[in-house]
Amino acid sequence: MRIFKSIGKRLRADSRFAYEAMMYGSRQFAKWKIENSTTILERRKKFLLLCTIPVLFLAGLEFVHAVEIPSIIGGKHAYAPSFATLEMFLISILIGLAAGLITGCIGAGGGFILTPALMSVGVKGIMAVGTDMFHIFAKAIMGATLHRKMGNVSAGLAITFLIGSIGGATAGGLIQRAIYTTNPALSDAFIGVLYVFVLGFFGFFTLFDFLKARKQPQGTGGAHDAPSEMTNISVKMQALKAPPYIKFDKNKKLSAYPIILLGIIVGIVAALMGVGGGFLFFPSFVYILGVSAHTTVGTDIFQIIFTAGYASIFQYAVYGFVFYTLAMGLLLGSLIGIQIGAITTSIVSGIVIKGFFALTVLGGFANRLFDLPNALVNAGYLKVSPTLLNIFDFLSFYLFFAIIAVFGIWVIYSFFKGMPKIREAAFNEKHESSET
Repeated sequence: MRIFKSIGKRLRADSRFAYEAMMYGSRQFAKWKIENSTTILERRKKFLLLCTIPVLFLAGLEFVHAVEIPSIIGGKHAYAPSFATLEMFLISILIGLAAGLITGCIGAGGGFILTPALMSVGVKGIMAVGTDMFHIFAKAIMGATLHRKMGNVSAGLAITFLIGSIGGATAGGLIQRAIYTTNPALSDAFIGVLYVFVLGFFGFFTLFDFLKARKQPQGTGGAHDAPSEMTNISVKMQALKAPPYIKFDKNKKLSAYPIILLGIIVGIVAALMGVGGGFLFFPSFVYILGVSAHTTVGTDIFQIIFTAGYASIFQYAVYGFVFYTLAMGLLLGSLIGIQIGAITTSIVSGIVIKGFFALTVLGGFANRLFDLPNALVNAGYLKVSPTLLNIFDFLSFYLFFAIIAVFGIWVIYSFFKGMPKIREAAFNEKHESSET
């Protein structure tokens, strides 16, 4: 009995460490998104170009309804939509806005709802993944190419990591397309299972943290930051004798093989789920490899352009699995949502933010969980009564979007309600900086 208790205690400790490491990575990735969004919005030429997309879209929409596009270049009969409706575009903006609000306000996890949300409104799983990945690439290439933190890049770490991540992204894309070719409904179920596990892991741990933090004085709860010292595993990694070695952080070096292996893992997860992979990249570099947070941030900004670009274009877009209209809608919505959410954090208590994060992530978890029976029935692997399926469909769609809508309304309400405080804080900051 003591052995089982010891094993259970160890598993809980390991799970807690993994959760805190991944939350750290997710928060750092969210910080990059916020800064990236600010960079894009501050560059007036790029922002004006981005704002012309809806105009071009509406013009293209009118053209599509006016004439029949030849099927040889797609048209309305192609699998990959080469046309869209105004409703599609507006919904994608709303989904991007919701994800942006979560990222900006909570500082983590907004990207997790994009693929489930797209699948809930009728986009096939593989296309939702490809579209989400392409939107990440578009945001990265617009905002990060001249980002000030690009100077923190360790070229050796980045290139070595890219060897693994591009290989991993290739494997992830092959897996997705193979499953889709075998059975499109099974592809949806497979993606759903991935999100059930990841969102369930994040959601329930965050819920436990929220309930625990409610009983503690303010400021004592929450996930930990990056370790100030080397972890045991990072010490072992840097002591590994397996040339060639990669030098970084001035006086440190690592064998190339652990870096490549981590790249493969991050690349596979990114390609399978349509996420940036930051929630894995940051903790793996800081906790496992012992790379400084300063170098990790710059290196991730560099690598994500190539990993997301390669995965979205060569593993999805060339096969027709990117819906460009929706990707642009996600980009526009998220840029606005991130700014509103980030400003709102200054007037909302941290414990409330943590509670909403747990709620939204668990909403995504419930969305994919209740959708699984329908996907498995369509794939021919499960038999469920139509009545029960209708109940599951109802819970999957309305429960998820009700939670997202409540969260979005609350953030926007808090934003406008707190505008006087926000303006006062901005005025004081400007006044203080002018005095100094």
